[in-house]
Amino acid sequence: MQKPHRTPIQIRFKDIDALGHVNNANHATYFELARVAYFDDIIGLDVDWNKAGFILARIEIDYKQPILLKDQIVVETSCSRIGSKSFDLTHRIIKTENGVETLLASGLSVAVVYSYAEKKAVAVPEIWKERLTEFEGKIA
Repeated sequence: MQKPHRTPIQIRFKDIDALGHVNNANHATYFELARVAYFDDIIGLDVDWNKAGFILARIEIDYKQPILLKDQIVVETSCSRIGSKSFDLTHRIIKTENGVETLLASGLSVAVVYSYAEKKAVAVPEIWKERLTEFEGKIA
């Protein structure tokens, strides 16, 4: 297995709440940015999202430590499962400070492959499975 895919995140001033840290709702947005970057970098296909793609079916987030405005963070993303019509992506938000990495949050995204033309879930394309497995190694 390669190292997890890493997506740098620019924390915006608007992400900060009255308590001075990133509001919890923004973690889902950071995971979304990482999902799109992971898909673009690993699958790398020019998908017509009006016809087919994937939709988010479920998201879980475990908050470990607050994220602050000046934190340098990345989201690490890995595919942990490929099913017949869905796949799971695990996420970790990591802060690096003075060469030390700290886990700030972790989570899981379940994505369902969806045909907008047919209005239903469809099989994970074989080319997606091949490219995910090529990047990740063996996947459950």
